[in-house]
Amino acid sequence: MGTLYLVATPIGNLEDITLRALRVLRECDLVAAEDTRTTGQLLAHFGIEKPLLSYFEHNKLQRLDQLLEALRHGDVALVCKAGSPLLSDPGYELVRAALAQGISVVSIPGPSAIIAALSVSGLPSDRFLFLGFLPRRAAPRRALLTQVSNVQATLVCFEAPHRLRETLADMEAILGGARVCAVCRELTKMHEEVWRGSLAEARAEWESRQPRGEFTLVVSGAPPPTAWDETRVRQALETLLAHGVSRSAAARQVAHESGWSRSAVYALALQKKAHKTCA
Repeated sequence: MGTLYLVATPIGNLEDITLRALRVLRECDLVAAEDTRTTGQLLAHFGIEKPLLSYFEHNKLQRLDQLLEALRHGDVALVCKAGSPLLSDPGYELVRAALAQGISVVSIPGPSAIIAALSVSGLPSDRFLFLGFLPRRAAPRRALLTQVSNVQATLVCFEAPHRLRETLADMEAILGGARVCAVCRELTKMHEEVWRGSLAEARAEWESRQPRGEFTLVVSGAPPPTAWDETRVRQALETLLAHGVSRSAAARQVAHESGWSRSAVYALALQKKAHKTCA
């Protein structure tokens, strides 16, 4: 039984490949590549001759049995076009199938546009949410941005140059123009650029210039919610109760908005009821 190696490859600069990745590529029996031309050039650059098997989004299921059979007799290296396999690239189904059959799966870590962009962005990196490529169509894209608009972790995503302007405009409208961002272009390549500023400034910047290359966007997370003190909770309760909302429903809604426990809010609502009875 062989081993499935998930091999990270350079996202631009070929010097970023690791010694371990080169050894695995030299020793494996087969290389499954998302883009055989790009991977073939990489192998040729380092003097490695290995059989290549095309494995990409539209043939990944058809290749599954063939790769599992290859793994029964030897080692297979899975590489994507650039960076770390499975991150917005095919491979998940293969990994699951290999594990189900008791085949060892080993990561050969290395270059990642996600980590590279996050580390140079100047934004918090202790917690982040990777969104992959945002949806191509406007409605699903805006729906996703709305869904993550309250996430306090830093947001990271990939975007194609021809959709960059639309995406920045949607981000400004939904996340807020004051959010800080880093627009990372062509990371590790000759024309690498990291532009930093607010989303409003980013939208204006890239409206005035032609987006070219591969983009990774890093956006600050939502600010923490303003703390609700007792006075604010009471005011919110009064407003809802004055509009005919039941005491239970009002307590549930205010608890959700304020972060207070429902029992604590309901206790204040009962106090208000008692106060009215005495009056």
